[in-house]
Amino acid sequence: MIDIIELFSKPEVWLSLITLSVMEIVLGIDNVIFISLVTSKLKVEQQNKARRLGLILALVIRLLLLSVISYIVNELKEPVIVLFEQAFSWRDIILFAGGLFLLYKSTIEIYGMVEAEKHDDGKKINPTFWNVVLQVILIDIVFSFDSIITAVGLAQHLTVMVVAVIISMLVMLYFSVAISKFIDKHPSIKLLALSFLLTIGVLLVAESFGQHVPKGYVYFAMFFSIVVELLNMKMRKNGNKIK
Repeated sequence: MIDIIELFSKPEVWLSLITLSVMEIVLGIDNVIFISLVTSKLKVEQQNKARRLGLILALVIRLLLLSVISYIVNELKEPVIVLFEQAFSWRDIILFAGGLFLLYKSTIEIYGMVEAEKHDDGKKINPTFWNVVLQVILIDIVFSFDSIITAVGLAQHLTVMVVAVIISMLVMLYFSVAISKFIDKHPSIKLLALSFLLTIGVLLVAESFGQHVPKGYVYFAMFFSIVVELLNMKMRKNGNKIK
């Protein structure tokens, strides 16, 4: 207890905590979007429960990964297989599988949105609650690796990492309902969110092959696209009022 008090008495530790918390929240946006899109397939009364369970699972997974941080940083980056002169570690394999999953899921969802009315035969099958939870767990694992690697790069103390992860999850838990409702209410924003996840999938696959692309560019592009779409929505709303 004394060590913790002494640790947080240092200004640089607080700066590290604030910086890491903000970064964890930014990196968690794609996770919240994915959870919102997946849970929207459930009945209304189950959606909030699934969202909370998904974010709590994400928190548990990240804390578990933090507890074995030295193993993640060192062992999982060691090559385990070589294909066509390209070495792959367990981390690369996990990122590749997660990227393919995002590409598949996003493509199916976009196709469903665009072609739903043309091919709606009344036989649509809604996923079960635990099927959705399983999808959330799988993608939580992939996103957690990204989050933990960032935490290691920005902070030196495990306690600071744990507190930052908890803070970011509490913030996302608080705003997840509002984000989910907003995405559900506006199909164009949902399409943008799916395009964003599609892009993240491509980046994960590229990173598994050692091609690192800073996600800051993607987040900025997504933010810019959302701002433009919000302005379009405002213009359409004003146009309807004039009519």
